[in-house]
Amino acid sequence: MLSVRIISIFRELLAAEEPITGEYLANIIQVTSRTIRNDMKELDMLLSKHGSSIKSERGKGYVLEVHDDRLFRKMLQEMFQNEQVEPDFVPISPEERVQFLIKQLLLKDDFMKLEDLADELFISKSTLQNDLQEVKKILKKYDLILESRPNYGFRLKGNELKRRFCMSEYLFDRSESEIDAINSKISIIPNEDMLSIKSIIINHINMHEIELSDIGINNLIIHIAIACRRIRNGNHVSLIPDELKEIVNKKEYEVAKEIVGEIEKSLNVEFPETETAYIAIHLLGTKMVVEEKISQKEIKSLMDDEIYILVEKVLDAVEEQLRLGIKEDKELIVGLCIHLKPAINRFRYGMNLRNPMINAIKSYYPVAFQAGVVAGMVLKKELGISIHENEIGYIALHLGGALERKKMTIRPKRCIVVCASGVGSAKLLNYKLQSKFGSRLEVLGTTEYYKLKQMSLHSLDFIVSTIPINEPISIPVIEVNTILGGQDLEKIEMMLLEETNDTFEYTREELVFLQQKFETRDEVINFLGEKLYQLNLVGEGYLDAVYEREAVSPTCFGNLVAIPHPITAQTSSTFWAVCTLQKPVMWADKPVQFVCLLNVEKNNKSDLQKMYNILGSVVDSKQLVQQLLKCKTYQEFINIFIQKNN
Repeated sequence: MLSVRIISIFRELLAAEEPITGEYLANIIQVTSRTIRNDMKELDMLLSKHGSSIKSERGKGYVLEVHDDRLFRKMLQEMFQNEQVEPDFVPISPEERVQFLIKQLLLKDDFMKLEDLADELFISKSTLQNDLQEVKKILKKYDLILESRPNYGFRLKGNELKRRFCMSEYLFDRSESEIDAINSKISIIPNEDMLSIKSIIINHINMHEIELSDIGINNLIIHIAIACRRIRNGNHVSLIPDELKEIVNKKEYEVAKEIVGEIEKSLNVEFPETETAYIAIHLLGTKMVVEEKISQKEIKSLMDDEIYILVEKVLDAVEEQLRLGIKEDKELIVGLCIHLKPAINRFRYGMNLRNPMINAIKSYYPVAFQAGVVAGMVLKKELGISIHENEIGYIALHLGGALERKKMTIRPKRCIVVCASGVGSAKLLNYKLQSKFGSRLEVLGTTEYYKLKQMSLHSLDFIVSTIPINEPISIPVIEVNTILGGQDLEKIEMMLLEETNDTFEYTREELVFLQQKFETRDEVINFLGEKLYQLNLVGEGYLDAVYEREAVSPTCFGNLVAIPHPITAQTSSTFWAVCTLQKPVMWADKPVQFVCLLNVEKNNKSDLQKMYNILGSVVDSKQLVQQLLKCKTYQEFINIFIQKNN
């Protein structure tokens, strides 16, 4: 049996595109480098029997090598089908204990005693009480509390509907697929009942042409299973009469009645009317319209004035704050209109739609996620509702799609080659440029110097010339040798990679703090905020704006990186304050060692996409982060970025 820790290491190696250092793994998993080395030996012994091994590359890190695909795939299937995690696993870290306690509280209606739980977890009562403080913070988001009674202990108390939303979030791992959820080890109801629910739902939504995503179907299966469990235990959802009256008149209520009727027969459980309304809410809240399946006329009918105006306000705010240049993207406008119509039903009933992709969205699309946060602020202002980060994640997917579409429209840089030594040399230079820079540079042709005056230059970005051009030209001229040496290539690279200069533009020595010793997230934020205040770069209330943004959704993106920032622009210029740490601090649920406090100019008019690309490269690259964490001087720090971009 493999330990949870070794499985975590194996998953990191599986996902890595480049060597991973032991130091990185130690920081991510919160153990010593020595422990990682021992775990690597154990993992390598297992892999050696299954057509694979772990190679250690000096100065680079560990790499997973596969020698026999068939044997290796067989091992993977067995490992993840059987989930070879220790069956008697006891949660060790505070985070694991908090998850464990929430699950226990959600599943049990009886009182639990502090002493019994402390014994079960092999911890002291005081440690358990500290863990319970974190549990209370999470439960508070669902308006749930811990009820204590002398000599009995404590148990969960609160609105039944909110309790179910909490159960759907914490009883099933976010990364679980539909099959995983159905076959989950957590026994909400028998497995055959889960499969019956799935079959009934799919039959009825197909019959009534209600479109649900795979995630939407999975959510509905889980919520109905929770409802069955709770009804059998004598707990029922209460909806106030006005809400019930409104839902009863909707088409989804009729479909919910049919689903409930069949489930009652199949599972021998009786649903009261309020429970049927509850399922109708989920059909309303998870309904999706698949764009390819509906006509333009139907799309327009979905985009009623209220929704369309709301989307316009969202995109105006995103453009004003982030300057992403996606405001006119028609596909984005339609996508958000279609998404927000059912999402408003979720907001109104306080439903928290599970998002198994949330961590991946935050890690791979940090700019899109920040745009989603801005959208959330607009929805709060316009509708008076606060939306959960799971919903922000879904909105971010639409915004991220628009950003990807924009990238596809960015053309390569264009140049011509001026060469005085003949056609042969000019052609050689042309081929060298194309070989070196590929699709990033389009060489439109070669010409002699005397013909340059006769040419139109308006479609060109610059000229590459082997001879000095002293006359004034409307575009930049890069002078190179005919043989195109290393320095010549660097000059052209700098022209193509304006982002490199942006690194200098956004950082300065007095705002880069390397190898710092801090113990908590707040110590890091307060330290950087104080430095900015001392330099008169920010005013009173700045830190409050940073913490307000963290409260919406933590700005840790994985890969030991956090990019905190104020919820609204606070500064007169755009810049970074950077802090690297000797040891990681916990930032919400992730270890963080590289912190970039991002500040964007108020009423910014410039295109910040290049800056976001640089920050995105930090979030994406484990190797880059490890190099930055080792820097001891500002010059080393800047050089790492230059090397990355060359």
